[in-house]
Amino acid sequence: MLALAAGENRSLAFRHTHTGERKSVTYWREGEYQSDSLQILDHLLRDHRTGESIRMDRALLEMLYQLQQAAGATGEFEIISAYRSPKTNTMLRNKSGGVAKRSLHMQGRAIDIRLCGCDLKTLRDSAVAMQAGGVGYYPKSNFIHVDTGRFRYWS
Repeated sequence: MLALAAGENRSLAFRHTHTGERKSVTYWREGEYQSDSLQILDHLLRDHRTGESIRMDRALLEMLYQLQQAAGATGEFEIISAYRSPKTNTMLRNKSGGVAKRSLHMQGRAIDIRLCGCDLKTLRDSAVAMQAGGVGYYPKSNFIHVDTGRFRYWS
């Protein structure tokens, strides 16, 4: 991953494709995480089907920030799926063969996204080049998956 300066402010902007919610937050300021901003993000990245939320992996936020920098895009991330409750994950597994039984979504360590102003292939290539975690490419559904697990790539 890219080296981050401790003193720089880090902000992320999101639009949730299922709820329509939009948030832009500075989650890191003056060398520390901003707890109020993190709570906003944890809520935004909740399971939109059940309303359940979890403490999202802070390394995932850093990955998104660095991915945006690496892709050279300034638009907002469109959230397709972030946290998934076990109930939602099971339901999705029963509908599709592409959902992992022990999905990192259930641990708050994965997100499915698009980035406004960035071609999907460019976003995928930037994520793969970072070698910071898992990267899935779903061009037919128009999103990529990134997670904080071991580095791997699939499409």
